[in-house]
Amino acid sequence: MRFGGRVVAMLAVGLGVLTACSTATGEEALPVPTFPASAAAGSGAGPTKIALAEDCGTLLAPDDLGALFARPIGSTALRTIRGVPEPSVNRTERIGCRYSASGPGGGNTLLDINIGRYTDAAAAKRQWQLNTNAERSDGRSRDLAIGAAPAVAVERGTETVLAVVYGVDTLTFVLPAAARAPGAPVDRLVDLALRVLPKDGATQPAPPETSTPPAPAVAPSTTTAPASVAPVAAAG
Repeated sequence: MRFGGRVVAMLAVGLGVLTACSTATGEEALPVPTFPASAAAGSGAGPTKIALAEDCGTLLAPDDLGALFARPIGSTALRTIRGVPEPSVNRTERIGCRYSASGPGGGNTLLDINIGRYTDAAAAKRQWQLNTNAERSDGRSRDLAIGAAPAVAVERGTETVLAVVYGVDTLTFVLPAAARAPGAPVDRLVDLALRVLPKDGATQPAPPETSTPPAPAVAPSTTTAPASVAPVAAAG
């Protein structure tokens, strides 16, 4: 009986210890996960930086251009070149985007995009007019409208140029004839502009008149009645 009583006493003491530990710590005995403050704030993207893109891939990814040109994935390279301000024409920033073929037999330029940012829309339009007047001198040109953005297309034997003024920015798209992009060169450049303009407009200090340009109505630069062409669909 003494042995049995000792066992009972020991069990009672053990249960008392377990009960004490449970009541003393409560739920805190279970580990509670913690998260960094940045994770707790959510995973949503921050506000768009009001400046020209540091990487042209945010405007048009190399593989997106490659898909439009029917090129294999990974066969298009991109180089971003940052220019300098030009106070004499009120230009505050400039970037150049060169897309080229990569891989065996690559290296030729597929597309150039040059973007200049100005102190205001008036300065941008003034410089755009100077540039397009110079471009018209040695090619076949026509005036276009890409939504609210005026544009001029110039076709030459070696390349096709689309010059656009959009808010405080001027954008010039240059498609070399050697790039062999599918479709009519002007239509291809308009399609590219429709993809780039909304992303560029999001980085401007004030939204342009139209943040997402609709499909353009294209008219020749003559005194005759404008002739519209079928709009170019902008893929998502």
